[in-house]
Amino acid sequence: MMRATAAALAASVLAGCAAFSPDGGMDRVSELTKERAGQGIAPQRSAQDAGQARARVAELLAQPLTPEAAVELALLNNRGLQASFSQLGIAEADLVQAGRLRNPVFGFGRMALGGGAAEIERSVMFDVLGLLTMPAATQVQQRNFEQAQYLAAAQAVGLAADTRRAYFGAVAAQETVKYLRQVKEAADASNELARRMLQAGSFNKLAQMREQAFHADATAGLARAQHQAVAERERLTRLLGLSGEQLGYTLPERLPALPGQPTTPHNAEQTAIATRLDVLMARRATEATARTLGLTNATRFIDGLEVGYQNKSESGERRQNGYAVELPIPLFDFGSARSARAQATYMQAVHRLAAVAVNARSEVRESYSAYRTAYDLAQHYRDEVVPLRKRISEENLLRYNGMLIGVFELLADAREQVRGVTGSVQALRDFWVAQTDLQTALTGLSPAGPSVPAASTATAVGAPSAGH
Repeated sequence: MMRATAAALAASVLAGCAAFSPDGGMDRVSELTKERAGQGIAPQRSAQDAGQARARVAELLAQPLTPEAAVELALLNNRGLQASFSQLGIAEADLVQAGRLRNPVFGFGRMALGGGAAEIERSVMFDVLGLLTMPAATQVQQRNFEQAQYLAAAQAVGLAADTRRAYFGAVAAQETVKYLRQVKEAADASNELARRMLQAGSFNKLAQMREQAFHADATAGLARAQHQAVAERERLTRLLGLSGEQLGYTLPERLPALPGQPTTPHNAEQTAIATRLDVLMARRATEATARTLGLTNATRFIDGLEVGYQNKSESGERRQNGYAVELPIPLFDFGSARSARAQATYMQAVHRLAAVAVNARSEVRESYSAYRTAYDLAQHYRDEVVPLRKRISEENLLRYNGMLIGVFELLADAREQVRGVTGSVQALRDFWVAQTDLQTALTGLSPAGPSVPAASTATAVGAPSAGH
């Protein structure tokens, strides 16, 4: 009886040690996100938190969005991101469960002996193996919980990067529509003038049809650009999680100006290996699998052990007290399959970590090349192409005023100048997107997409898990 009481007391103490954290692990997620995206995450655990988030969303939408405001808005308002944080709660629940002993099992049996006599057996069994392996199982789940925090931060950082790309795409598309509308207006004017001159007999049919063909192309180009602007804005809207009256948000008329000097990251590859979230997640998965491998090997032959108090009584006889032990006999299964599975799972995690590290280094080099190329192109448009087009336009205007060229040549030059400006807008957009990709490659994930390792299989390699 004393042994049963001691076991029950130990179970109660251990169960009291396992508890949920006040922040649910979100503080660490917010810290990781802020370091990589420039914005933290405000958890919405209560109605008051949700109200504050709605007020902040309204405040951000009251003025033209900046890239930073768009990222903050997405982290506050994107429902898909909020839903993904539930996985963090699942991981914490597994961690708490690993620190709690499985409930004792009460057994009762009654057998009639005839003549009104009966034999009664009672037992209370405790999971002793779960108690012995609880520290190791808790460490495994702690690693899994840390990995879930990295995964949540990776999803937030990925959303921030996608939002920045969509923001620059939406602003550039909106600006492009404005310039293509000017091209369309010039095409309208030249087409109408050519038509009237043809009717007056002072213009040949071939030249008129060329102006008409250009007008048709300009009309189609403007229609495509308008749809592209709608598509880019809707893409941004989805990432921001906006609907209803919120759809009237305002974007600035122009993209941010090109920085004076390009960024040159130092020790870029080492930075990626040390801080990229997908690398950190792969490393945590490998560590958790290694610990589980040790736990599996430790319980290879004995995967269950229960000890408990037992008594037996018969009618008219004195009650008999004792204890009971339940231990699986390794007669058919010596645990070799579980051990081999754990070993293979560990090697899988090791190879996955190596692959993620190789990809991270390569993506940093590629992203930096794209960044410098985009910067040089945007600078070339800003300093060479656009000023040159402007000087050509001014010279043609002087020639037109001197009656050296006609109105059609002047309109054609205006169209070419707008094309140069449109190319400058697209080059500037490509630069800001390339900068986002470079920052993501350095500290976040793969710029080409979420390179998130598969969920850790640490708890599924055959080792007993405390509390289950």
